Amino acid sequence: MQTISITQLNEYIRSKMDADPVLTQVAVRGEISNYKLYPSGHHYFTLKDEGGALKCVMFKGNALRLRFKPENGMKVIAMGNVTVFPRDGAYQLYCKAMTVDGIGDLHAAFEQLKKKLSAMGLFDPAHKKPIHKYPQIIGIVTSEAGAAVHDMLRILNKRYPMCRVFLLPVRVQGAEAPQEIAGAIRYANLHKLADLLIVGRGGGSIEDLWAFNDEQVAYAVYESEIPIISAVGHEPDVTICDYVADLRAATPSNGAELAVPDRDNLLQMLDSMHSAMTGALSRQVKSAKQHLAVLSSSPALQSPQGYLHQRKKNLELMKTRLLSSGNRIFQNKQRRYVELTAKLDAMSPLKVLTRGYAMVQTEKGEVLKSIQQVKAGDTVGVSLSDGTFNARILEAKENRHE
Repeated sequence: MQTISITQLNEYIRSKMDADPVLTQVAVRGEISNYKLYPSGHHYFTLKDEGGALKCVMFKGNALRLRFKPENGMKVIAMGNVTVFPRDGAYQLYCKAMTVDGIGDLHAAFEQLKKKLSAMGLFDPAHKKPIHKYPQIIGIVTSEAGAAVHDMLRILNKRYPMCRVFLLPVRVQGAEAPQEIAGAIRYANLHKLADLLIVGRGGGSIEDLWAFNDEQVAYAVYESEIPIISAVGHEPDVTICDYVADLRAATPSNGAELAVPDRDNLLQMLDSMHSAMTGALSRQVKSAKQHLAVLSSSPALQSPQGYLHQRKKNLELMKTRLLSSGNRIFQNKQRRYVELTAKLDAMSPLKVLTRGYAMVQTEKGEVLKSIQQVKAGDTVGVSLSDGTFNARILEAKENRHE
């Protein structure tokens, strides 16, 4: 039996595993756990299923090609080779590529980015800007070579030829497309080139439309001060750009339709408004004529002197009525005055005195009504009908009633 070192044994095992065609190119299905991303850019994780676990590593160069972010609990298929790391004596999968199990990478990446941007508020309806009803300048961010731009230009010219259109040509697919699309949006905002931007392209596969699912495009659309209509692909296609934009169009052609009003409809509306205004003015003129006819037939305008004479007669009649009414009121008041005066005179104490009665008052001026108010020696005043005199009480005697 030959004695070898641990390093030799690990190297021997690695050589055997590296020579095994099954282990040099293997695809493993499992659930990610213990996922870690190191500052170096390398990814370390474990794949597990119900019966076992496998340590895995994906180096930075391969990880940069991932279209989604691996997460714990995600079911994936990892492709690579299995070999031994001689220093630790442990075998692991050196992952060169990875896809999400059951759904495509792009779909997983789309859902991850959608969730992230939604949590950041990029889809919030409160942030969406209203689309100008009558834009004067429209900017189109799309490929100058595609059929979509020609459809949009044709529709804009037919529906609303009075607006100006700027084309900001960009690539709409490929690695450089997201940067160009975002750059065109920011350029239009920096120089205030338009009242409205249409961003989009014609239909295609999810890979073809992927530039409009890019994070930097989403931020450029969100930060744009110019309202943006997203017009990407066909009606079933939905991109991140659609969620962030101020308005989503089903197709590029539909985007052009939503961007401007229809000239024919505007002309019909103007005709209707013109008819309504003409009718309103006609009714006002007719009413004014009728009012003028009423005024011109009035006595004041037909015969001003006769009108004044009639007014004078009316004034004299009112004067006569007022004087007559005043006299009647005065006479009624005068009769009432005489009646009240007679009643008051009849009730006057002076009248009583003329019939031989006298009014006796104490020194304090109180009318003497009871013997209890005086005593012998008091001085009292006596009033008669033709004068007064003072008297002294010699004796005060109270009547006794038996």
